[in-house]
Amino acid sequence: MSVEHVVVKVTTGSRQEAETIAQTLVEKRLAASGQVAALRTWYRWQGGVEESEEWQVSLFTRHDRFDAVAKAVRELHAYELPQVVAVPLVAGTEEFLRWIDECCEG
Repeated sequence: MSVEHVVVKVTTGSRQEAETIAQTLVEKRLAASGQVAALRTWYRWQGGVEESEEWQVSLFTRHDRFDAVAKAVRELHAYELPQVVAVPLVAGTEEFLRWIDECCEG
């Protein structure tokens, strides 16, 4: 299966940082849209288990834009090791996927 479209998931420690990432990547045409949602996270870090309130950014983009998206996120992100992962969109309406393509051109 060839995946052309992905959702890039990023977590941040603050709503402001999440909103800045979403807005900046949409403005730079690296993502067609960015959604921000609150969540609670448990993770292993430096030998222990941590728990924190975080914000998740979901960025709808093209697979071929992932490297540029990851670079931009790292430049904007405060974490030493930010989560930047792409989840394939295996299906979507033709109109929505075309909209992603149009928004991420340039």
